[in-house]
Amino acid sequence: MRLNPFNPGDIKVRRGGTGGGGRMPGGKLGCGGIVVVLIGALVFGLDPAQMMGTMEQMGGAPTTQQGPARSGESAAQICNDNQYADETCRALASLNQTWQARFAEAGLESRFQQPTLVFLAGGTERTGCGAASSTMGPFYCPADQGIYIDTRFYDQLASMARENGDFARLYVVAHEYAHHVQTITGLSDQIRSAQQQNPGRSNQLQVMMELHADCYAGVWAGRNRNAIERGDFEEGMRAAAAIGDDQLMASAGRRANPESFTHGSSKQRMAALRLGMETGDDNACDKQFLGNG
Repeated sequence: MRLNPFNPGDIKVRRGGTGGGGRMPGGKLGCGGIVVVLIGALVFGLDPAQMMGTMEQMGGAPTTQQGPARSGESAAQICNDNQYADETCRALASLNQTWQARFAEAGLESRFQQPTLVFLAGGTERTGCGAASSTMGPFYCPADQGIYIDTRFYDQLASMARENGDFARLYVVAHEYAHHVQTITGLSDQIRSAQQQNPGRSNQLQVMMELHADCYAGVWAGRNRNAIERGDFEEGMRAAAAIGDDQLMASAGRRANPESFTHGSSKQRMAALRLGMETGDDNACDKQFLGNG
């Protein structure tokens, strides 16, 4: 995908290790942190209960980032760390422009806020959703509106998807950004409220929100067709298939259990991304996954 150079002044980015947020009240993980644990457990074949305990213990520990922020460091310096960092910053700039324009079209420009991109590099990081580490994979924290990512994850993704194309990586960033859009529009709060009111549908609602985010990731690409290159669509499909819950469970030697899905099957994630890319219309995503629009 051909992304234009970005203006460092147009994005919010920092290096992990500057503190960020803190623990949730009472020392408990917020909803975003719990979801992160489940994702990490699926991707790395770990015990969710063990990861939860580890994160609770880490919550009170000082930040021990291997790549600490340097005083006066600019966005340009941070984004220039490596090819993946530059690529991610370019994606962030494009996502900001695309979604801000979409909010303006909908008469909601005043509600648009940029997320902060935080590059992790090992160790732990305090976030608004609790303590986090690179091993959890990319995630979005609604409490501090931060997108957290260790660019080394992209190598893991390439191995999982057998795909080293740039669009597979950009899809991951766009998916996390979609969670930001869900947050500032109030959708995330609505879903959490519904989960609390109907615990029996909690997983189903979580999967719905994740597939909706996949679709919104596709909308970004669909609204930037001039930047799409040959093979991007296929790269996205292979990445979506690789991180489907059924595929992740199979890779961890577990039987696929739809009742424990948190993000949707490979087939579902591919279909959601495809819908967004082909239509470039967030209303189509809302209608498909939220039943309105």
